[in-house]
Order: sequence, then C-alpha cells, then structure tokens
Amino acid sequence: MLKADLYNFDGKKKEAFGLPKVYEVKPNLKLLTQAVHVYEDRSHKGLARAKTRSEVAISTRKIYRQKGTGGARHGARSAPIFVGGGAAHGPKGIKRILRFSKSQGNNAFFTALNYKVQSAEAVFVDGILKIKKTKEAGDLIDSIVKAKNWKNAKNIIVALSKANYDASLAFRNVSGITVDYFRNLNAYKVYLAKGVIIDKDALGEKEEIGKEKKEIVKEAKVIKKAISKNVKTNSRETAKKITRESTKGRVVKQKTRRR
Repeated sequence: MLKADLYNFDGKKKEAFGLPKVYEVKPNLKLLTQAVHVYEDRSHKGLARAKTRSEVAISTRKIYRQKGTGGARHGARSAPIFVGGGAAHGPKGIKRILRFSKSQGNNAFFTALNYKVQSAEAVFVDGILKIKKTKEAGDLIDSIVKAKNWKNAKNIIVALSKANYDASLAFRNVSGITVDYFRNLNAYKVYLAKGVIIDKDALGEKEEIGKEKKEIVKEAKVIKKAISKNVKTNSRETAKKITRESTKGRVVKQKTRRR
C-alpha cells in the first residue's frame, strides 16, 4: 500500500495514511514522458509561418542572362539562396496536434503522483477549510517546506477539493503558489511542480469524475439512438407521402390519356 505524509491545518504532522487502490499504479516512465511531451506541445499555438519565394516582396526578374557571364546560373532575387529571398523549408503555419487517450492520461497522472509521494514532494493536509487567513496559509506552507527540505517555496501547487475550494481565498495571495482544483490536475502540472499540497478530502474526486463521464457518455448514446430512430421513422413517413403523391399524379395522367 502506498503511504503518504499527512499534516494538520496548523502544520503539525500526523500519522501517514494509505492511499486508495486506484492510485497504486506500476510506474510507467515512458508514458509519463509522452504525456509531458503532449502537454508541452499543446501549450503553444505553433502558428509560425515563413514566406516562400513567391510571397517575398522583391523583384522577380532574372538578375542576368543565362549564358556568357562566366557566373553561375541564377533566376530572380527571390530565390532562397539570396539574402532577402524566400525560405526554402520554413514553418508553414500548420499545427500538428498530438493526442493520447483518457486512460493514458489518468495512468500518467497516477504515475507522476506516485513519484511525488515516494520522493516526499507530495503532502496531504487534513482540515484545510479551517484556514481563513493568508498568514495561516503561509505558516502551513513554511512548516511543510522546512520539514520536507524543499529548497525553494516557489512553484508549489495547492490542490483543493470542490467542497473546500473556499480555502483558496487564503492561499491565493501567497507568493510562488498556484491554487487549483484537484480534479484539474494532470501529469504535466504534478511532475513539474516543486511540491504538491493536496486536500485530503479531494482523493475521491477523480473516481467521481470518471463515473460522471461514463454516465454522460451513456446518456449521449441513448439520445443518439432515439434521434436516429425518429429520423428513420420521419424519413419513412416522408418517403411514403412522396410515393403516394407521385402515384396519384400517374393515375390521373393515365385516366386523361384513355379518354
């Protein structure tokens, strides 16, 4: 069982407790590096674009004749070989979007969290909602930083549960700290943070999110099936109406011809 350090809201250390079985994952460093690479790639737009020889604002006439000069054969000054010419193989402004599945993202997150817990860079706090002032929040962070020998008190994430997010009013003014929901954490944020302080009440939120998403997917599938059935029935009814109208017109024409 993976055990993590637990602190009280006033900075006093309590007995270590075991994390749920969901957080016990075999370390997969390749998946973690892949997740970090994907998050870094998607953090910037990647819309850089260079002008080609047909887009550069320069003359397109041939600089000198083809033969008889003794020099190399050249065309216009817009060629990539000249200064001020277009780029031959520059960026084209097309963003290549990298993706990975939700299960891969969850496994990478659990791997990063396990790494932080084992290296004493992740700590859980009990009763964090009792912190009402910024001074109390700063004292809690200072005590944890000293106890864990974190070199700098910067780049620290305070992850709160949805029910206890009012405590963010006390933590948001502390320098070098970012406050976020625990459900919004991912492998990239956890791995690159110097330290992670997590609300103990937020441990079950990841499971709840998974259940909510499954229920939403099921509801969406049921709605799609109902819509497809309605569309099919409506299309059949409209097709029958069209055939009836077309057959009525044919019968009238036949009768008029016989007369």
